[in-house]
Amino acid sequence: MKKVFIINGGQVFGESNGKLNDTISQWTSNYFTNNEVEVRVTNVSEEYDPSTEADNFLWADLIVWHTPIWWFQVPFKLKQYIDEVLQLGGYGKLYKNDGRTRTNPEINYGTGGLLQGKNYMVTTTWNAPKGAFNIEGEIMNLKNVDEGILFGFHVSMKFIGLTKVDGFHFYDVMKGLTPERFDNYHVEYEQHLANILNK
Repeated sequence: MKKVFIINGGQVFGESNGKLNDTISQWTSNYFTNNEVEVRVTNVSEEYDPSTEADNFLWADLIVWHTPIWWFQVPFKLKQYIDEVLQLGGYGKLYKNDGRTRTNPEINYGTGGLLQGKNYMVTTTWNAPKGAFNIEGEIMNLKNVDEGILFGFHVSMKFIGLTKVDGFHFYDVMKGLTPERFDNYHVEYEQHLANILNK
C-alpha cells in the first residue's frame, strides 16, 4: 500500500462541531505519512470538484472514510458528497454501467465497477454505546454497524468495485468519552491501522 485517500465526513451542525472526526482524520493521515505512505485528504464541508474527487479514488490504493452517524445515517454533506462524486464525477471512471445486460437484466446488477483491486475502510463515531448493538432487546436488534446502518454504504462501495477491509467504530463519544477512553481509542485505532498496513 503506497497511497491513501482520506475522506473526512465530519461537519458542524447543531450540537456537533466536527472536531472528533477532524482528529481521527488527522490520526489517520499522521499514521500513514509516518509510515511512508502518500496521503490525500478531502473534507466534505469544504469546496470540492466531483471529477477531481473521482480521480482521487483512482489514485488511491486505500480509501478511508471517517463519518459521524446522525439519526442512524451518514450526515447530509457526506451523502451529498457520495451522490455528487459517484454520479457526477464517477461515471466512466469509477463504474462503467450497472453490470447487467438487456438479455438477462435480473442478474449481475452492481458488477460494473472499475475499482477492483482497491480497498476501503470506514470509521464511525456514535453517541450510542456499544451495548446498543450487542445486547438483546436494545435498539439495534443485535445488528452490528456493518450489517445495519452501513449496509447500504457498503453496497455503494461494492457497486464501484471496492473491497471492504475491517473498519473501526468509536462508541459513546458524547456522554462517555473520558480522557482515558480517548487515549485508549487512539492507541487501539493506530494498532488497527498497523494491521491493515501490514496485511
